[in-house]
Amino acid sequence: MMLRKWDALPPEMKTEEVRKYYDILKKKRVSLLFKRLFDIVGSLFLLTVLFPVFLVLSIAIKIDSKGPVFYRQVRVTQYNKHFRIFKFRSMVQNADQGSQVTVSGDTRVTRVGKIVRKCRLDEISQLIDVLRGTMTFVGTRPEVPKYTERYTPEMMATLLLPAGVTSLASIYYKNEAELLNASEDTDKVYIEQILPAKMHYNLGAIEQFSFFGDIKIMFMTMLAVLGKKYEGNHESKERETVSS
Repeated sequence: MMLRKWDALPPEMKTEEVRKYYDILKKKRVSLLFKRLFDIVGSLFLLTVLFPVFLVLSIAIKIDSKGPVFYRQVRVTQYNKHFRIFKFRSMVQNADQGSQVTVSGDTRVTRVGKIVRKCRLDEISQLIDVLRGTMTFVGTRPEVPKYTERYTPEMMATLLLPAGVTSLASIYYKNEAELLNASEDTDKVYIEQILPAKMHYNLGAIEQFSFFGDIKIMFMTMLAVLGKKYEGNHESKERETVSS
């Protein structure tokens, strides 16, 4: 995983706000190389081990409701590129014609989808994206274009690296849907409140990036899936350090 030269970045990313984070990552080329090697080896291994789970989920999704096995929504990754993410479908077909954030009790979620979402099984198909290089194990979760278009100049720095399967922000906002439940306009609340709060951690993760810091976040993610609760300091402007 190598950084482009500064002059090769897309115009919208060549700003003073992004330059600060670019210079930090430029000094960590060895860690970025190990990060990509780990992505390749780790995703190949897990895809092999989890093949039976992929098969069972695919059959269950097809039996439960009409539509494809995978939900191939357009998301945004490194250098503001668009790609179609691999996610096991957990909602009815054409569900994305409405709001693109999900709340608890969303009627668009299928019966199998409820189990898939609760156990975070919809995310495991993103191992395909990790192997392809459109995603990485640890990084800012991939947003849809309608949200990245609302990024501040500083938020664009998160697009210096590929989108991630997990991150500190996704751990701390594991129950994001519950935060949106009381809102009549979920998109507005997400853009104005939740997205900036998550970016607080995403930008901090770039500042403190290290290969072993990524490994720590992966272990935290596994524990979070098993039920461990992590509380982030959402109000503080001080960013957490996860590097080792």
